[in-house]
Amino acid sequence: MPAKPLRQTRLVLAAAAAVILLAGCGSMDGAGRRIATALTPYQVEVVQGNFISREQVEALQKGMSREQVRQILGTPLVTSLFHGDRWDYVFTLKRQGVAPQQRRLTIHFSGDAMDRAEGDTMPSESEFVATLDKRRVGKVPRLEATEAELRAFPRSQPAPAQPAPAPAAPANYPPLESAPR
Repeated sequence: MPAKPLRQTRLVLAAAAAVILLAGCGSMDGAGRRIATALTPYQVEVVQGNFISREQVEALQKGMSREQVRQILGTPLVTSLFHGDRWDYVFTLKRQGVAPQQRRLTIHFSGDAMDRAEGDTMPSESEFVATLDKRRVGKVPRLEATEAELRAFPRSQPAPAQPAPAPAAPANYPPLESAPR
């Protein structure tokens, strides 16, 4: 059989198979759509910014210096050259199958002293941890130790520092200038 009719036959058979498959998809009462919705691509979780807890916001006091605020909340996500007396903390969490979470906190300064804080109501640390993964079942662990628990652990003494041996002096030094030619 010559090559040209063989190619035409294959093309006709491929077109017929495509028509049969397309006709079959329409008669399955939306099964194709159900399969397409069940097979979704993986979406990466996006976590941006500083998570600020209710406990951190409660630790802020009017009159604190910028450095004290930075130690409590961390470095602000947004600072502006035009608004030097304002720091914006923005936290965004996007996960597959869950509505995106976004929280904002703005700190206003008067000179070097904190004037006020305004923004969204922040969750406590345990509330936030509970919202992260609904599939896990269990209690949120306690995040701090009591004084009695800390005393139960023995304090390790660092090993005494041994002085490093001095390097041996070289027996032969290279010449300071190149030899004349």
